[in-house]
Parts: sequence; structure tokens; C-alpha cells
Amino acid sequence: MRFWFILILVFIALRYVLPIVLRLVLAGFVRKQMRNGGFMAPPQQPGPVAVPGEVRVDYVPPAAAEADKPQGFKGGEYVDFEEIK
Repeated sequence: MRFWFILILVFIALRYVLPIVLRLVLAGFVRKQMRNGGFMAPPQQPGPVAVPGEVRVDYVPPAAAEADKPQGFKGGEYVDFEEIK
């Protein structure tokens, strides 16, 4: 009997009390961060000025090594299939 009573109390605490407590704690945290300016984005450094008509590439992937490709591979084998309805 004592086990069920404790289980019901834990369920009620998790279901009804915990969301209220979390909401109050998070609201206080958000207010404190807003006062301190904690949610502001850091200032961005100005990048190079884009010239009209010029293409700017930020990242160029490395070229694939020729050793990774199979030697003498001319293509795959065609496998015919039939759609089943």
C-alpha cells in the first residue's frame, strides 16, 4: 500500500508540479540573460567586398585520388527487372 502511495505522489509531482517549476526557473534564466545581453550574436567581421559579376568560392573540395578509382572499370552490368503489382 505504501508503494502505491509513493508511486502516485511521484506521478503527480512529475506530471503537474515539475512543469510549473521548470517554467519558473527557465523564465528567470531568460530574464537574467536578456538583462546581461547573453542572447546577442557576436559582432561579425566584414568580409571581402563582392565585385559585381565575380564568383566567390568559399570551399573547394580536394580532388579525388586516382588510386581510389578501380582500374579498368568500364561500367556496370544491366539487370532487367519486372515490376510486380
